[in-house]
Amino acid sequence: MITGIVDQLEAVVELLVIDVAGRPHRVRTVIDTGYNGTLTLPAQLVVSLGLPFLGHRRAVLADGTKALLGEYAATVSWDGKLVQIGITEADGGALLGMEMLRGHRLTVDAIEGGEVRIEQLTQA
Repeated sequence: MITGIVDQLEAVVELLVIDVAGRPHRVRTVIDTGYNGTLTLPAQLVVSLGLPFLGHRRAVLADGTKALLGEYAATVSWDGKLVQIGITEADGGALLGMEMLRGHRLTVDAIEGGEVRIEQLTQA
């Protein structure tokens, strides 16, 4: 199970993202259920982690504008396991999207300081 808190009405969890040298870095991520990708990270963080560039992808942003965004390979600690994912470089803070939540239950106590829980669903 992954846990976090509600901070200024944002559901927040910390993830460990592994840099190119194999060192873990704690990254504060905001859960964005309107984002269908895995994870977005700001450019400065992508550069400091030394993540390998995979290419560009087209995206439609929350305001409806279309953009060409960089995609990078990353290793993150997710629910106690190291997983390889593609992340998107984007302006703003780190966002955790619905693709990362696939197969999990998200529970948010929507009050300041409330608990955020991400639990893997059992396979039927």
